[in-house]
Amino acid sequence: MFEIEYELRQEDLVHFNEMQLLKNPDLQNNLKKNRWIVPGIMILIGAYYYFYYGDRNTSGYIMILAVLWAVLSPKLMLLDLRSQILRSYTPQEKRTLFGTYTLSINPETSNYLIETSPSGKHKMPWADMVRVEYGKRYVYIYLDLNTALVIPVDTVKKGNLEQFAEQAEKMIERFA
Repeated sequence: MFEIEYELRQEDLVHFNEMQLLKNPDLQNNLKKNRWIVPGIMILIGAYYYFYYGDRNTSGYIMILAVLWAVLSPKLMLLDLRSQILRSYTPQEKRTLFGTYTLSINPETSNYLIETSPSGKHKMPWADMVRVEYGKRYVYIYLDLNTALVIPVDTVKKGNLEQFAEQAEKMIERFA
């Protein structure tokens, strides 16, 4: 039997949702437009002020604003994205999401991944799961294309995460 116990925190949920949204091509396109088109237009305006009016000060201020926009706007957009993610969950949902999770695999007798969480005990069929994915600080067990169990490596309290993830991959392949 394979079992791990870990703590899911608010930052882990935000990280997963942020990662999913950053994979979205529309959002990537908007970030690129905001980062390059707006500063490009500002640089053109600054060049116009410099060459047409000979105003170095105004041109310099506009150029500095363009560079600051290009550097800071993606960071500000990500901060806004994080706050939107957190606002999308009600306080009740947050209470049932964050806390100590226990995942159990019994390879011989069970067709389910057993999860014990703050919201209760759940059985998840292996046949419904998609894949196991490894990140730098996380292991994700995808339940479908957009939903996953997020396991932060830093907060694993009990069990061997590597062995557990390998066994989960084997079980998903076996029931696929």
